[in-house]
Amino acid sequence: MKKVRLIVTCLFLIALTGQSVIAQPTADNKAAVQADSVGVALLQMNPKGNDQKANLKKADAFCRQAAAKGADIALMPEMWNIGYTRFRPGDKADRQAFWDQAASKDGPWVQHFRRLADDLDMAIGVAYEQQWDPLPRNALTIYDRHGQEVLTYAKVHTSDFKAMERNMTPGDDFFVAPLDTATATIQVGALICFDREQPESARILMLKGAELILTPNCCGLDDLRLQQFRIRARENVLGVAMANYPRPYQNGHSVAYDSSGQCLVMAGEQEGVYLANFDMQAIRKHRGKSIHGHAYRRPHRYQLLTSPEKDELWRRIDGIGKVYDGNRR
Repeated sequence: MKKVRLIVTCLFLIALTGQSVIAQPTADNKAAVQADSVGVALLQMNPKGNDQKANLKKADAFCRQAAAKGADIALMPEMWNIGYTRFRPGDKADRQAFWDQAASKDGPWVQHFRRLADDLDMAIGVAYEQQWDPLPRNALTIYDRHGQEVLTYAKVHTSDFKAMERNMTPGDDFFVAPLDTATATIQVGALICFDREQPESARILMLKGAELILTPNCCGLDDLRLQQFRIRARENVLGVAMANYPRPYQNGHSVAYDSSGQCLVMAGEQEGVYLANFDMQAIRKHRGKSIHGHAYRRPHRYQLLTSPEKDELWRRIDGIGKVYDGNRR
């Protein structure tokens, strides 16, 4: 029988000056969480390079910590199975090794977390380099608290300005699906790192009904990127949650914002399990009244957004030395 878990809230600070808000995980701030509150644990972990066995062990331990804190969902950083390790550009053998290490969704590494989700009665967002034909994908598979697959999303906006992701297969769509939690069934979507820097990505998820967007990440998060992510929440009237790598690999600052742009939690630079509680009742009420989201849009004026034409100003050379053509990706 699955154990009944105590639901806890985490401390958070709100910074009116725009400075970073740092909330450390705590087991002492225990309180009854209202109905329809969904807890998302951001697993800010340092990897052991591309040692997938060691990274599995660490993620397992962090997921168990998240469950002990009362989380409904645990989220890993981007391509956690390989610790987002890059191959050496120009080294064909190293590139091939990068391709060969990709994990199958049905293989033992990913399936370990499917079983763990069921055991812990907690959804898990599994971020990994996914085995794919012709080239691997940068993927997130979400398993619900019963161990059932909710969705698998592959990063659409691969970072083609770098050799590694230019040598991967990009995703071809954005997905939203219902996720059953102990307190509420929510509509969840996914983005991965550079996706969140393209406003169309979150917009499409909003149009598909997303109430919460989960975002594995691997990059330095400065104030501009954090504010950008905050705006994605406010302009689309939904919750957003991002798990990043800590120092020394990146700078941490895993973060979550509610639909009004309020910061629910922001990590420091160290490892930890950081819990954000989303009040889904408040988010839904906000969505029903907000002037943002889909309320006052004018899609018939936006045809240019889907035009493949590009001015010479925006011409770029990608990570493998070719002129970037997004229409072929």
